[in-house]
Amino acid sequence: MQHTVGSPRRSEGDPDTPRDLQGFADAGLRPAAPGATPDAAPASIDGRLLRYLLQSLGDPPVRVSLWNGETLAPGSGESIALVRIANRASLLKLLADPEFQFGECFCDGSVEVEGDLVRLLEILIRALSDTASSAPTPRRVIERFRRRRANTPTVSRGNIRHHYDLGNEFYKLWLDRQLSYTCAYFPAPDFTLEQAQIAKMDHVCRKLRLRPEETVVEAGCGWGALALHMATRFGVRVKAFNISREQIAYATERARALGVGERVEFIEDDYRNIRGRFDTFVSVGMLEHVGHENYHELGSLIDRVLERDGRGLIHSIGHLRPDRLNAWIEKRIFPGAYPPSLREMLEVLEPCSFSVLDVENLRLHYALTLEHWLRRFDDARERVKEMYDERFVRAWRLYLCGAQAAFRAGEMQLFQVLFARGRSNQVPWTRAHLYDRQAERGNGGGNL
Repeated sequence: MQHTVGSPRRSEGDPDTPRDLQGFADAGLRPAAPGATPDAAPASIDGRLLRYLLQSLGDPPVRVSLWNGETLAPGSGESIALVRIANRASLLKLLADPEFQFGECFCDGSVEVEGDLVRLLEILIRALSDTASSAPTPRRVIERFRRRRANTPTVSRGNIRHHYDLGNEFYKLWLDRQLSYTCAYFPAPDFTLEQAQIAKMDHVCRKLRLRPEETVVEAGCGWGALALHMATRFGVRVKAFNISREQIAYATERARALGVGERVEFIEDDYRNIRGRFDTFVSVGMLEHVGHENYHELGSLIDRVLERDGRGLIHSIGHLRPDRLNAWIEKRIFPGAYPPSLREMLEVLEPCSFSVLDVENLRLHYALTLEHWLRRFDDARERVKEMYDERFVRAWRLYLCGAQAAFRAGEMQLFQVLFARGRSNQVPWTRAHLYDRQAERGNGGGNL
């Protein structure tokens, strides 16, 4: 994928370099990594700082050019991208805090990338993960004191509106027709996005073994696709909770248009205020917004609302091990988000004696989902720019590319955890019910 984003701002140097970063710039340089075959030693201090940065990132196969015309090429092999850095201040920011400042500089145009951005980010994500323990002291100090948003009821509402209430017209440009904004399920790689999203909803419903007239509560319902699918295809009654005003309004209108308003109730409220008793609890793409500090409260809520033989499913982006979300994405795109490790997910269930019946990892399915989203976003680029501005376009394109890269690199995971009460014997004997061949084409690729 060849794409140039942003316009570099040329300068002959930046006299306003922050003093704390200047001290880092004047620090001694680490020798070349064993076995590296770098090009001729850079002549300027800026070139040497750039060489240090590239070495700290494992010498990625990229060409990097500076504002002064100096260019560093990979020691061996072809480069996958050309990166242009427009001034000294941006170089020093990248040295001190590459995880956050790459996104900031990319969006303001002081870092420009020409080439395969997804592949570049995949390589950088792997490198940052591998070198986290040996990162320079300033980088580790910045990470230690980086503030993250809490997930109190009030703050959560603001966090969700920051992302999901950007306007339904924006999401219609690049999501599937039902606005399913979670990982799709591809029984075969050639499925369309629409088919794969329907297949995902069928997959979830079959795991839950939904039966007509059962009651379901959904925590975090997006634009309502799953709730409507459960009601129209499986005959259940659904109460769906969400604190995004835009999404609830859209979902309610769809239920009315489909004539199922009496079977599906969309409620604009926090999941913590769920009341009643239900046969099934389901949450797809909401746990990331709960916050690890609230897992015990979520588990107690599920325990309180589930019937004696109730069961549930939680579908969530996750990490291989406990770790924070990328700092730039957390601040600019998904405030307050925290993708848990699988062990952390179980902290929701184990204190209340829930039994885990099945765990499935759909990591590569999410990478493919993002590939579809990115292609559609690129097709709609000019329209998005008209709706917002160029900085917004660069930010969201970087987010979609970075997310795809993180799933491809294995840094991010997608877990589906099926559970039931620990003492319930109303559990499936085998997994045969999951793979009904009749449903594998997403019910023919139709739409509600």
